[in-house]
Amino acid sequence: MTEQVLAGAVVGDNLAVSRVLPAYQQVADQLLDLILSGSLSSGDRLPSEAELSGVFGVSRSTVREALRVLASRDLIHTLRGTTGGTFVSRVQFEQISEYLETSLGLLTGSSDVSVAEMLEAREVLEVPAARLAASRRDEAHLAALQEAIDRENVSQGRGIKFREHRNFHAIVVEAAGNGLLGVMTGPVFQVLQAQFVSPDVTTDYWARIDCDHREILRCIQSGDGDGAASAMKAHLVRLRTAYREPPD
Repeated sequence: MTEQVLAGAVVGDNLAVSRVLPAYQQVADQLLDLILSGSLSSGDRLPSEAELSGVFGVSRSTVREALRVLASRDLIHTLRGTTGGTFVSRVQFEQISEYLETSLGLLTGSSDVSVAEMLEAREVLEVPAARLAASRRDEAHLAALQEAIDRENVSQGRGIKFREHRNFHAIVVEAAGNGLLGVMTGPVFQVLQAQFVSPDVTTDYWARIDCDHREILRCIQSGDGDGAASAMKAHLVRLRTAYREPPD
């Protein structure tokens, strides 16, 4: 029989056998499935190590190692004291955003994700966000957008310019009223700014960016969703020249 070893599986004529995972990983995976399915929710207390050991038919040390795996991903946490125990964590948007930013930074550093792909992802996220912002914004959002533009106009230096530029985009996404959009767009912008900003951005270029922002704000203020989306799309296309692929 001819066999081929591929990605941890032994494949023969009509036979595919998956390599057995370590016991602790199987326990961790099953607990993870319970969390993802909602059977275990944020704040729920897990059974004790002894109880889990009995349920899974493994040693307490195996359970302890499985819990360490989940804790390392901030999916569970342990509290001490008489009312303590191990609980399913309540994940915050900020935690997800930080994790995504770190992961994207590592991917771009290894050339697994290109600048062009990140810019394309920005357009996919921020163009619909601008459309939503036109119908969901409130007066506080409009005031914050105007303040961001005013700060852009008086700011000096590339770093400060990009910070104010980021603030404007963050407020547009916030005005869209969908927290997940902020979680996804923030890390992309941060990595682009940190690693791929071109050193050749001119004063005239920034003046054009300021005009784009004013047009986006005008459309959002008037409730013109299609206009806001179109203006954001044109703006993001223009921004492509502000970033450059890293040298090989």
